[in-house]
Amino acid sequence: MKPLPIIGLAAILIVSAGYVILHGRSSGLFGSGSTDSAQGNRWQKVDRSAEGFTLEIPAESKQAQVPTYDQGGAVEPANMILANSDAETTFSIAWADDPPVARDNGSAPERVLDAAEQGALTRTQTIATRSASGTAQGFPERDFTASNAGGGVMDARLIYAGDRLYMLVAAFPSARARRDQNVARFFNSFKLLPTTPVNRSSAAGSAASN
Repeated sequence: MKPLPIIGLAAILIVSAGYVILHGRSSGLFGSGSTDSAQGNRWQKVDRSAEGFTLEIPAESKQAQVPTYDQGGAVEPANMILANSDAETTFSIAWADDPPVARDNGSAPERVLDAAEQGALTRTQTIATRSASGTAQGFPERDFTASNAGGGVMDARLIYAGDRLYMLVAAFPSARARRDQNVARFFNSFKLLPTTPVNRSSAAGSAASN
């Protein structure tokens, strides 16, 4: 297989985020901030209270929707915010409520995260170099890093918050271009808000036990 161009990793992630969130076939893609003088980034505050989160992103962000299809062919859009801190570096977050990847796996957190991670690796033609499960603000999460044949690298974080699945991605043209401090700031700036929906199965179980 011909290796992806180095820049191709960042470009394909924009499309693949919708695929991973919805577990479907991607059909296309379509504030003020503080300056990080060491890297020349201008961090922007993203306030998406209606979608249950706030975030900082290291460049002017753009809103996008990825039209995808579930296994029956029905259209299910994924929301996305993305920014390019330079021509070859992409930061993005995508999210959806009760996506097929969750429904297909019985909303079991570990299975959902496993399937979403594998979908990301397959779609981006990357190989995982690290993967670890944990919790983020009380919800199941999965961090993984991966690289492609062209030398591109990505860091990803999946968070299954109630019925909503979030995916954060930072993609770089090479390992040397990766900036640990930017990845850490991006991931750690993500804050879930109280409006995040509660998992219906968990809520039902809690109610039954009372």
